[in-house]
Amino acid sequence: MAGSSDIVIWIPRLRRYARALTGDPAAADDLLQDTLTRAMEKFSLWREGSDLRAWLFTIMHNLFVNGLRNRPTTVPLDEGESLPGHTTATDDSTVNDLVKCLAQLPHEQREIILLVALEDMSYKEAAQVLSIPIGTVMSRLSRGRERLGQLMWGGAARDEAGEVELRVVK
Repeated sequence: MAGSSDIVIWIPRLRRYARALTGDPAAADDLLQDTLTRAMEKFSLWREGSDLRAWLFTIMHNLFVNGLRNRPTTVPLDEGESLPGHTTATDDSTVNDLVKCLAQLPHEQREIILLVALEDMSYKEAAQVLSIPIGTVMSRLSRGRERLGQLMWGGAARDEAGEVELRVVK
């Protein structure tokens, strides 16, 4: 039987998602704290046997979306900010570019990319967290990846092999 203490194991992933969503460590800590507070207050509403991770991410998502009404539309980024959980030897400038480009995506696309790519959620799990149909997840993910690619490579569209596609202009 799961208890509220099982929430603790999800804190690092919730923190990583909050940092990626907000782009600001202080705002991410606030979002995480609000999420954990809400989860503890409402733990009696969690259904035994359901996905605790999805439930927690849903709480965080709802708090974030509700907070958007009072925030600027762009995500503030510190110079040198890197993706939370980044542990490979990838060039730091590429990671910084990626973070900046992610911040330029509409939050609907950014949150899908973060849930699927960063948090390794399935489309079904992301749909559950965001309370949207799986088709909407796939559509937003596709548009978000396309836009992210355009931002990362200076607006040039890339094909599946990563090669720049040239447009014929008449």
